[in-house]
Parts: sequence; structure tokens; C-alpha cells
Amino acid sequence: MMTDYQIISDGSCDLGEECTQREKIGIIPYYVSFDGKNFYKEIEEMDVREFYERMVNYPKQFPKTSLPPVQDYVDKFLPFVKDGLAVICLCLTEKFSGSANSARNAAAIIRETYEDAKIAVVDSTLATALQGLLVRECARMRDAGLSFEQVLDKIEKIKRTGRIFFSVGSMDYLIHGGRVGKVKGLAASTLGLKPLISLKEGEIYPEGVTRSRKKAFARIIEMAREHFLHSGENADEYTFASGYGYDYNECVDLKNQLVTSMQSYSSVKDMEIYQIGATIGVHTGPYPLGMGLLKRYEYV
Repeated sequence: MMTDYQIISDGSCDLGEECTQREKIGIIPYYVSFDGKNFYKEIEEMDVREFYERMVNYPKQFPKTSLPPVQDYVDKFLPFVKDGLAVICLCLTEKFSGSANSARNAAAIIRETYEDAKIAVVDSTLATALQGLLVRECARMRDAGLSFEQVLDKIEKIKRTGRIFFSVGSMDYLIHGGRVGKVKGLAASTLGLKPLISLKEGEIYPEGVTRSRKKAFARIIEMAREHFLHSGENADEYTFASGYGYDYNECVDLKNQLVTSMQSYSSVKDMEIYQIGATIGVHTGPYPLGMGLLKRYEYV
């Protein structure tokens, strides 16, 4: 079904190239650097696998990311505006990044020439695979024929339902990247503890620690169960994803355990696996592992 708008996201959504091409989603990548001087576009100039291999091989190097500059947004938006299409751009939570502000500045520049340009910049309040799930829900709404205005209304309702439950190998990267915030009390990497963290409404929260990855698995699975038990929500109204950094096989194991557990309270048969990109990976280190959940647009 034809629509009159284009869906775009910054690179934090961690959707692979195959997915974005198939679902006709535009991506504006972040930049990543290991020396603080030379920055490369994620995926386009530095593959995600290469990014993690460098982190694993050089653990004392702490990479940095830089948000897409205003001009990158202008360059992405302008062809669609010239074709008479509106734009919906979903950005990484503003609690983490100024990406949305760059996008708004780009929209303002374009409107100086194209006064009637319809460009909606949305603070997703989400990150990584969870942002990706929201972007894909927008693609589903587009394909179902929902209007520009209907999609924007649905986004605001959907994004409030998003949750991530995850663990990291250590707190080192969160501390170094200045993203510790409310989880600073979990900074116990010298004890070998594995912190558990949740994300909701753009903020990260501490969820305790475990002494092994196996126990972290079990706790992530239990946090998902507790979410639906305490909220009273129907898990069958949600879409899910599991996410990892360096170790794909570890994520497959977690995903399989999650699906098995969820079959006791939902009809979930499987869930997709997302590789967490550099935008978030610089803060989690090479071993983030977790799951995200988001309500489908039909149920909000």
C-alpha cells in the first residue's frame, strides 16, 4: 500500500542492512572512534563485528561515538522532501544523545527553503533493539495504510510500553562512558559481579547483581516473567527481541531459554536476535546480553 511518508531512524536502532532495505527504512549512522581523532560511520565504514573484535583484543581502549551531524540529517531528509514525501524520524532517547536535536535543526534548515516540508522528529525514549522494534512497528503501520498523523499518535503510546532487561560483563564501560547514572551503586566489577540493568522511559535502573552469566540469564528470564505478572499485560500483545554484543552463541542460548519460559504465559514461539551496535556498545562493553519488549501498535 502506498503512503506519503518515509520512516527514518538514527543508527542506534541496530537494524541490519538486510532488514532496513526490505522494510524500506532509512538509517543515519553514528560515528565511532578508537583514538578520539578518527571517526568512522558505523556499519558503512566500520563493521559492527570489527568494532567488537577491537574491544575484545584491546580491552584498555575505550571507544567513543559521535552523533550524526546536522548535515547528515539534511542529506537524508532532503531527497524525500523534494519528492513531496513527509518524514518520520525516530531518534535515540534524548537522555543518552543529542541526535534528536540534530534532526530538529536539520528540519529547520530544510524548511527555510521548503516551507511546507512535513518532518516529524520523535524522541523514541528507547535504545538499541528496543528502538529497532519501534521503528519496525512504524513500518508495519505504514504497510497497513495508517496515515502520517495516525502513526505519530501511535508512536507516543507504544514507546511508553518498552522495556529492556540486560546484563553486562562489567561496569567498566558504563563508568568510563559516563552512563552509570542511577546504577552507580552497582559498580562492583572488581568483585567479578555481573550487574543487571533495566531501561524504561529513557532511563537505566539497577536491578541487582549476580555472580555468573548463568545466573544473569536466569534473572533476565525472571524479570520478563515478573513484568507481565505485575503489570497484568498480555504478553501476546507484545513483540520481543534478544540482543548481544560479541558472543552470538551466548545470545542464542539466552533466547532459547527465554522462549521456553515465555511459553508458560504466552504463545511466543521465537524471537529475533539483534546485534547491539557501537552507539550503545561503547557504554556496555563487548558483552551486553538481554531482551527487549514492546507493545504492538494494534493494542494501544
